[in-house]
Amino acid sequence: MTLTINEDLKQADVLQIKRMIPHRYPFLMIDRVVNMEPGKSAVGLKNVTVNEPHFEGHFPVLPVMPGVLIVEAMAQTAAVLVVETLDLYDSNRLVYFMSIDSAKFRQPVAPGDQLELHVEVARGKSKIWKFNGTGMVGGKIAAEAVFTAMIMTPEEAGAKA
Repeated sequence: MTLTINEDLKQADVLQIKRMIPHRYPFLMIDRVVNMEPGKSAVGLKNVTVNEPHFEGHFPVLPVMPGVLIVEAMAQTAAVLVVETLDLYDSNRLVYFMSIDSAKFRQPVAPGDQLELHVEVARGKSKIWKFNGTGMVGGKIAAEAVFTAMIMTPEEAGAKA
């Protein structure tokens, strides 16, 4: 069975996302990407559940999703957008942060929340992309960041088999 992006809605479910980025449990931070406008923007969705491993220690009494994982979820949403934009399905591309700027965390993200990850392309080339990202819960800003990432193959990154 071949899975493809729905051309009318420009969205990707988790099975399609796994064809687009190499992340897997416990580090796959997005469940769906919707409203993709190739080369411009996308919205990732993360259904936050208490069963995620980081909640065991962050924090046991009042679970809060770590801010760095919110930014990571923004980056994964951005990576899916890049793959869709450049038609890089099944290419096993890796995404490396080059910079994270202006990160702000406005409210906690907790189990039971649906985190919306809005990413917009500020600058995009074949390998280096810059994004503006906003994480929202219930229509309120939970986090925001500007980040730059480099897209490459494992061979380009010098990975050993």
